[in-house]
Formats: sequence, C-alpha cells, structure tokens
Amino acid sequence: MPTFVTPDPWLLVALAPVLLAAGAWGHHVWAARAARRRRRIPRHWPLTPRALTNSEETLVWHWLVRTFYDHHVMIKLPVTRFTLPRDPVQSKNWFQLLGSVYCTFTICKADGRVIGCVDVPGHKGIPRMVRQIKYSLLTQCGLPYWVIRSDNLPAVADIRDEFLGDAPLAQSMREREQEERAIIAAQANLRSALNRQRQSRADSDFTPLSTWPSGNSELRPSDFNSNWGENSFLQPLDSRKGDLH
Repeated sequence: MPTFVTPDPWLLVALAPVLLAAGAWGHHVWAARAARRRRRIPRHWPLTPRALTNSEETLVWHWLVRTFYDHHVMIKLPVTRFTLPRDPVQSKNWFQLLGSVYCTFTICKADGRVIGCVDVPGHKGIPRMVRQIKYSLLTQCGLPYWVIRSDNLPAVADIRDEFLGDAPLAQSMREREQEERAIIAAQANLRSALNRQRQSRADSDFTPLSTWPSGNSELRPSDFNSNWGENSFLQPLDSRKGDLH
C-alpha cells in the first residue's frame, strides 16, 4: 500500500504568508480591472432624455417666471451650489450630507445671488427630515423657503414681499392682481354672453320659413320685401326696363 508523507508543519507556516500575499495581490488585480471596466465610457449609453419638471412642477414654474419677471428661476439646483461651509476642513463632510439635497426652484438675481427657494411636493409630499433640513439651513442663511402647490398659489405681492422685501409695493401689487382677476372675470362673463347669443341665433335659424304663394299664380314684385330695389338680385333679369337687343 502507498505511504503518505505528512507535510512538515514548519513548511506550511513558511508558505502561509506567501499564499496570503499572492491571494491579496490577485484580489487587488481583479478589483483594479473591475474599476477600470466601470470607468470605461460605453459605446451606447443606457440612458434617454427626459423633462426637467413634471406637470405639477411646470405649472408652478410658469407662475414663478411671471411673478419674478425681473429675476432668474433656476430648476432643481443643489443647495451646495449656493452655500459655503465656514470651516473648509469640514467641507467634505457637509458635502456628503447635503450633496443630494436640492430645491425644486431657486430664485436668483442677475449676478447669481440667491434670494429664496421654492419646493413643489409630489404625490407623497416632502419627507419631514428633508423639509426640516432645508428650512433650518435656508432660514439661517437668510433665504426664504416656501412649499407651493399649483392648486393653491399664494398672492404675488406676498411672495415678492417675502423674497425681495417689496413692502412699499405690496399694496400696489395686490391692487394690480385684483384688477387682473376682475378683467379675467369680465372676459369670462362676456364670453358666456356671446356664447348665449350665438346659441339663440342658431336656434332662430331653424324656425320654419315663410310659406310661398300657393297655386300656379305667378310671383309678383309685391310678394318680395319692399326694401329690395330694382337692381336687386331677387328681381328677374327680364324685369329691366327697355328692350333687349
């Protein structure tokens, strides 16, 4: 029968570090290749374009553009773009915490200075923690933070007063808004009145026509409306005076 030679324990102890080093080196090579594959630019990107805003956000966006006609309305801008940590050493930590926090709309001046932020909640609303972070951060930075829905828009004068400090213009803005609403209401009433008149006129067009003279009697000029003149198209051609040549 064959005999088995027991390996020397000291030999195994000597080879263990070599085997561990070889395994670590092999893992390092595999991880480096995997990282290069992830960084490799694909020939065909598995991505498709999409709109920046959904339907609810678009309605609020258009309203903000009209409200802040003298400013710029930025879309989904991260808060790290317009805030700066006081301690540069902690900038990496703050960026990791706030890197994914953004507002739906950010109102800024022509020089890029932000004056306030607006969020439009989705179907599930805004998470409580995220909302508290935004409100606390922006308030301490001196920036107003509002949450607005398209079916419950605030008064133009109120939000401009909050964002711009237009207190002297608040009353005039409210009056202007009331005038615009009155004009819109008047236009709606006028449109309704015109529609009723058209409907009434259309109904009258279907009334029975006047009966023509019965029998074989010829039509006489007196059978037509007396307002028609001699040259009216309703008069027969042979009614002209003078002989035809």
